Parts: sequence; structure tokens; C-alpha cells
Amino acid sequence: MTYKQTVDWMFTQLPMYQRSGKIAFTGKLDNSRAFSAHLDCPEKKFKSIHVAGTNGKGSSSHMLASILQDAGYKVGLYTSPHLKDFRERIRINGEPVSKSFVVDFIENNRFFFETFSLSFFEMTVGMAFAYFAEEKVDIAIIEVGLGGRLDSTNIITPEVSLITNIGMDHVDMLGDTLTKIAVEKAGIVKEGVPVVISESQPEIVDTFKEIAQQRNSRIVFADEVIPDVYKTSLLGYYQSKNMKGVVATIRELSDFKVTESNIKEGLSKVTANTGLMGRWQILKNSPTVVCDTAHNSEGLSLVLQQIWQQKFDNLHLVLGFVREKDLNSILPLFPKKAIYYFCSPNVPRGLDVGTLRNKATEFGLKGESYPSVNAAFSQALQNASKTDFIFIGGSTFTVAEVV
Repeated sequence: MTYKQTVDWMFTQLPMYQRSGKIAFTGKLDNSRAFSAHLDCPEKKFKSIHVAGTNGKGSSSHMLASILQDAGYKVGLYTSPHLKDFRERIRINGEPVSKSFVVDFIENNRFFFETFSLSFFEMTVGMAFAYFAEEKVDIAIIEVGLGGRLDSTNIITPEVSLITNIGMDHVDMLGDTLTKIAVEKAGIVKEGVPVVISESQPEIVDTFKEIAQQRNSRIVFADEVIPDVYKTSLLGYYQSKNMKGVVATIRELSDFKVTESNIKEGLSKVTANTGLMGRWQILKNSPTVVCDTAHNSEGLSLVLQQIWQQKFDNLHLVLGFVREKDLNSILPLFPKKAIYYFCSPNVPRGLDVGTLRNKATEFGLKGESYPSVNAAFSQALQNASKTDFIFIGGSTFTVAEVV
């Protein structure tokens, strides 16, 4: 098969949470362990950092990779989901995995996939681990896909675990309170392995402390020990919280030499070093066009705070969500004094645009419906003056269609 045929097969033949939702979540590690054994346990052949959290884990993973690259290490980076090309998920020093590796890996293991009915995520985690082992990376940054305790990545024993902000997302699978969700995220904490918590959230501080104590793990609350002296190339003031967790994590790496200069240089070159997209990404000036992949109430509230710090005449919001989002908690965050362009991302999970518009109207958000993300964006561009501000978001998939 060609690369395109291979990726098409991956997307259509196997369950994929990002496209299908809860039906693709297996909730157990049996397949991941079996596939690892089939591949000769590649995750044991390189060192790693494990990153979980509701918001900020993607940005934090890219920051960690950039810093370690600046320190001269060969760094693997596994993240999800991708925006444009599947290969964005698996990188070494910013370079995506080759198309030939993806094609060969699927071809060589297709019988196993079909025999054991692996999910899309289980398959891609194995691919990433095999690639990092084959390429002999010095260390890999592994971002959790969903939750932590039962996530397919949770077969590794990292050097450090990092847990970023905890918010109310995926409550149908992870629990309906911050405490329940924190317990699931803290499932990545391993016996004797230090864990860094980016943000001390009063409701769940004791939960993290108890779990760390049970597992004899040193616990560090980054916002209590890291000063506000670091800057990053990633835009958005909310990155300050992520940076503290990242710096604290780097300081817990006992077997790696990383200087203060490496930290500052790495943070200043995150996008250039890793290819990160979709975090307060400026697509255009005059009018200013920004997209961001924030997709839950906590993340979107931070993005909206950032928007209000900008100077503009009129605000245009291109919004598209996936079906399972709690619109009753998300839509009240948005301002009534704005022009809305409602759309649906082109994935099976995409929320019907009519449903979105009707719900938005209940909260006083006025706008029109459009048949696609690009149609909504095009209309916003036509309507906006040079001094206006256009924001595109609500879902990773909405952003993916415009970057």
C-alpha cells in the first residue's frame, strides 16, 4: 500500500477515539501489553517522560522536547491528535516519522492488528515505541491520549511523570468530579518515580499527595517552587502555568545534563524545534486571525481571557464542537457582543451545526450557520475589517481544517 492508502486503512478499519468517541475507548491495557510483547517490549529500550492532564499536556510535551533537544539529546515526541498529517504524532528532534516506516510497520503487523482487534490508539502507541527504540533516542516525551491509568501509553516506566491542569473533560469515561478525574490522571504515577504537578488545585492537592505517598514517589508542585522568570515562544499567557511544570520536570531528570541556558533557549524555540501548531497560532494580520485547540471550559476560559487582552474593533468567532461537549458549561463563557459563525468539523463526532446554533441562541450568542468550517471562516474574513479580530476554535478538528 502507499502511505495514503495505509493511513486511510488505519482510520477506517480501526476504532479511533478522536473520530468515533467513547466507542473507541477500550478501558484496559491488555492489548497494549500484548502488542508490546509482540514487538519485543520497545518501551524498555529508551528513557521517557510521561505527561498527563486535561489542559496543557500537549504544549508541555513540546516544551520538554525542545529543551532536551537544545541540550543536545536525541528526543522522541509522541503526541495526539494530529492536525494535518498522521506523522505529526511521532517525531524525533522535530522531524516526523517517515512515510516508509508507517507503511512497513502497518504491513508487518497487520495480521496482529486484525487478530486482536487493536484500537487505532493502541496501534499508534506501539508504532511510536518501536520507532523510538529502532532510532535509539536518548529520551522520549510520551503524551497520554486520554486519562492516564488505562491509557495505552501507560505501560512505560518513565524517569519523571508530569501532570498538568485537571479539568472537567471526558466525564463520561473519567468521572464526574475533579477528584475522580485526578485519580485517573495520577494512574501514570509509578513506584519510586518522581511526579511533578504543574498547578496546585486546592480540591485535588491531597489526592495527588496520597497517591504519591502510596507509590513512594517524590511529589513536586511546580507553582510552589518555580519562579515567574521564564518566557516561551508559544503565545498565550496561560503557557506560564505549563512552563513551571516543564522546568520542574527537567530539574527532576537526574541522568540528563540540562543547563539553565538550555531551558531558556529551548523554551524560546518550541515551535521551531518541534513543529507545534494550533496553540494561540496567529494565521493572519489585518484582520488578526488566531486559532487555538482549547476545547473544554477550563481551556477555553483561558483563551477568552487572552482574547480580551487584544486590541480590536469587532470580534468574530468561528466555532465548531464535537458532540459530547457540555455546551451548558462552555457556551456561557463566550461574550454576547460578538459575531458568531457556527459550523461543524468534518468528523463523525462533529456536533450538528443546527444543534449548536440553537443552543448558542439560548445563551444569547447570535450568528449564522455554515455548511463547513472553511465556509464559516471565509465569511468571517469577508465581514471583518482590518482592525477586527477573528478567532477559530472549539475543537482540534475545527482548527485542523484551517491551519
